[in-house]
Amino acid sequence: MAALTTLGDEARIALDTLAGRASGLVSPSLRLGVTGLSRAGKTVFITALVHNLIHGGRLPLFEAQKSGRIARAYLEHQPDDTVPRFQYEDHVAALVDERVWPDSTRAISELRLTIDYESASGWGRLFSRGRLSLDIVDYPGEWLLDLPLLGKDFLAFSQEAHDLAQLPIRADLAADWLRLAAATDPDSDADEMVARRLAESFTTYLRACKEDRRALSTLPPGRFLMPGDLEGSPALTFAPLPGIGEQRARPGSLRAMMERRYESYKTHVVKPFFRDHVARLDRQIVLIDAMQALNVGPEAVADLERALTEILACFRAGRGSLFSGLFSRRIDRILIAATKADHIHHESHDRLQAIVRRLADRAIERASFSGADVEILAMAAVRATREGTVKQGRETLPVIIGTPLSGETIGDETFDGTTETAIFPGDLPAKADSVLSDLSRGATSPIRFVRFRPPRLERTAEGVRLSLPHIRLDRALNYLVGDHLA
Repeated sequence: MAALTTLGDEARIALDTLAGRASGLVSPSLRLGVTGLSRAGKTVFITALVHNLIHGGRLPLFEAQKSGRIARAYLEHQPDDTVPRFQYEDHVAALVDERVWPDSTRAISELRLTIDYESASGWGRLFSRGRLSLDIVDYPGEWLLDLPLLGKDFLAFSQEAHDLAQLPIRADLAADWLRLAAATDPDSDADEMVARRLAESFTTYLRACKEDRRALSTLPPGRFLMPGDLEGSPALTFAPLPGIGEQRARPGSLRAMMERRYESYKTHVVKPFFRDHVARLDRQIVLIDAMQALNVGPEAVADLERALTEILACFRAGRGSLFSGLFSRRIDRILIAATKADHIHHESHDRLQAIVRRLADRAIERASFSGADVEILAMAAVRATREGTVKQGRETLPVIIGTPLSGETIGDETFDGTTETAIFPGDLPAKADSVLSDLSRGATSPIRFVRFRPPRLERTAEGVRLSLPHIRLDRALNYLVGDHLA
């Protein structure tokens, strides 16, 4: 990971960490990174986590809550004034009042949740204030996939983009960009309009890859999909140039301009993102929508595996010593969460976890070697369905019951967004390798994937609205922060 930073970057990281450690002696804090690829549920996860802690939700496997040691949890002003605040209140209103899923992550945001608690040990109660500030940092996984670019020059970036575009699942989407790039002379004089057309065509191809029918994950540069305040800037007006050789670019040429902008993108966009955000994290959760990839087929699954491997390679994973920890943060726990577990029956949850573990094998081995702990979990931060059974002839089928989103289809049936329906989602095979090998041989997905509206929240006999229901959110909480509340 040293290649991602300069000596100056490391000095800034060390000073920031030292200042954070000093303030932590008075007011302990934990920085939790929340990331994932498009539509994996980052916003929903953070909203549900905060809602359940503030409202004393049903968290039986969250030890500090189960044992009654949490006095209260409440929002405070975040410490980073230059980072947008995660708009928790708006997202709760969307989920609870409107029963719609909130808008997905478009940029970095942050939220501070403070937890007052009682230590589990008498010694801890004697010396600890019993207060932990959880700084939740929400950022797009697409931006994280930019970090490997720091180790690649423009030639390598162009060649890799060209190779990916040749894959069967991408070839038709990339055709217009590839034709335009092939008709462009990299040695011609730099032309702003040519650069703009290439960048727009390349971005259109990346956006098409991201759509549900392809569900691809490896799509750098990430800011092309989520530009934020950089939209239209020269730093985002470049594109790969397939077929260029290893000779140096002629000064004043189109290739020289593209190379300069690519390097500028790395220097002014990617490096600050790593230095100011990723390098400051203590814990990390990576949310993935494995079922959408399974639904599309083997190439989407392979692309998810590629993206997951690259994402986990970007973290500063491991356990630092007492001394090194004063100057450099390490992520010692990483949770890979397969989301939307409420879209399948609980009998398939362990199988979904096994599939994700199989996809993350290489990345987990590398992180574990560094001393970090990595866990896999099938979960739903907000449970949109409940389980039941239906009779079909002599057979009893396990079903999930919920309200499919308007426009969702199964066979010839199209749902209206208001009618509750029982759906048999299918079963995942007992062995992860079998489902992956079956897909590679052209078999259809073993699950029937339908997206549901958020649930209507139940009320107590006194009319009090309950907290958002979930699947294993308590286990995720216990793994990510439980040891700091001991």
